[in-house]
Amino acid sequence: MTLMGEACEQKRLRAPVENGGTLIEPPLEQVGELIERNASAIAGFDYDVGGRPLAHLAADARRELLEAAWDYTRAYRDVPRPDLAPETPVLLAGHQPQLFHPGVWFKNFVLSELARRHFGVAVNLAIDSDTIKSAQLRVPTGSAADPDVVGLPYDALTREIPYEERGIVDRECLVSFGARAAETIAPLVRDPLVREFWPLVVERAAECQNLGECLAQARHQQEGLWGAVTLEVPQSHVCSLPSFYWFTCHLLAHLPRLWEHYNQSVADFRRINHTRSTAHPVPDLASDDGWLEAPFWIWHVDDPRRRRLFARQQGEQIVLGDREGLEFALPLQPEGDIDDAAGALAEIASTGIRVRTRALITTLFARLCLGDLFLHGIGGAKYDQVTDLLIQRFFGVKVPCYLTLTATLRLPVAGLDATTPEDARRNHHQLRELVYHPERFIEPGDSEADRLIGEKQQWIATPQTAENARTRCRSIRSANEALQPWVEPLRRQLRAEQHRIGDKLHARSVLGSREYAFCLHPAEALRALMNVPSGSV
Repeated sequence: MTLMGEACEQKRLRAPVENGGTLIEPPLEQVGELIERNASAIAGFDYDVGGRPLAHLAADARRELLEAAWDYTRAYRDVPRPDLAPETPVLLAGHQPQLFHPGVWFKNFVLSELARRHFGVAVNLAIDSDTIKSAQLRVPTGSAADPDVVGLPYDALTREIPYEERGIVDRECLVSFGARAAETIAPLVRDPLVREFWPLVVERAAECQNLGECLAQARHQQEGLWGAVTLEVPQSHVCSLPSFYWFTCHLLAHLPRLWEHYNQSVADFRRINHTRSTAHPVPDLASDDGWLEAPFWIWHVDDPRRRRLFARQQGEQIVLGDREGLEFALPLQPEGDIDDAAGALAEIASTGIRVRTRALITTLFARLCLGDLFLHGIGGAKYDQVTDLLIQRFFGVKVPCYLTLTATLRLPVAGLDATTPEDARRNHHQLRELVYHPERFIEPGDSEADRLIGEKQQWIATPQTAENARTRCRSIRSANEALQPWVEPLRRQLRAEQHRIGDKLHARSVLGSREYAFCLHPAEALRALMNVPSGSV
């Protein structure tokens, strides 16, 4: 990532292969300079947002964010009131409120440490506008030689709806999950964090009716026990800030221009990255019969299926809806006053209608208005290359850069075989050699085998010509086929070894994944990855 360019130019980023490895780009020693550059750029934003300079809107937005985050966090965790001074750096990260892997959790601890080093405030956004696709966790079990993975539910299965609307359906299932998970993984991991972590989830579930919130709050409490100092707030709360309503109304008032720049930025990303899929990194915004798709989600609490938001201008107002019956209007024109529209949008929320940002606009608002530095994982950093282009084109301002980081932690399974893909390649090469060079594996002394080998060597030694090429090739091939009975015992051994290698590689693939939830790992290994001293609690 360059610090000097108008956009954040990403290197090719890959998760660390080695266990315990970390990726932080740019390096931590550059973060102070990065914060200063971003803060200076944001303070200089002179783009007009409905009569308010973007820099002024950003100052209001971060003050509202910190108030909302502190108010939300102190309801379940004792945290100091944040410094609201304009010069205080605000550092942000975000993820769905789920049981993610240690590489994602690593971001939260780095977020806390960077805020400490740079005398700032750290805020983690729980992206609850995303949908919860499954209420179960993949838990490995079995043995190191013959592992299995089971999907262990922590709540009943329901339809796919946003985390914001997903309540707890089966409390008994939720309460019992910690013991079931610990028992399932016990043959492989003796002391997973889930034993001490899950009582926090159960405690939060007694106070909170939302599944994602009780998981996220318990995880946040665990971070506090290990010394991390951050605030947390759901994205749904961010989408209820006055500054957010103002910003959203401005985007909707200029939707035709936003729509054009959005789709062009996505197209450029696909071209630069040689991406053929029309679904990646995000689908294009659609248009139909005067309606333009906006980069937002919409639903009603009585029917929380997340749908795309569409809009069209009608005189002095803009009509918004899902084109399935949910529809409302705002008093909004491209060059008109935003104040009434922002107020109307806030009132609409009180009727149960939810308008939420999609991924690109979520981080666009966060990077432009909410903080001085955003911490991304590899996936988020990839799609935010599109956000960089969109910021440049729509707002015409210097793009604030972000930090990309992740880590790799594998389960500490004892007795895991050391077989590697190189062993499989070596085995494959030996089997191939039996077909094309069987003489290398046959001991001399058998008259028939010696004769066939002699004939083959004579043909190999004979220079190839146009006249003898076909005969020469067929003779060598015939000799190889005739020699196969002499190498058949070795072939059987190699075939058996091939199956053993395949089984061992499968076991390593199952148990060597970096994607298992953080709570399935031992606390000691997690502390080491997060650089948390063992005596910090």
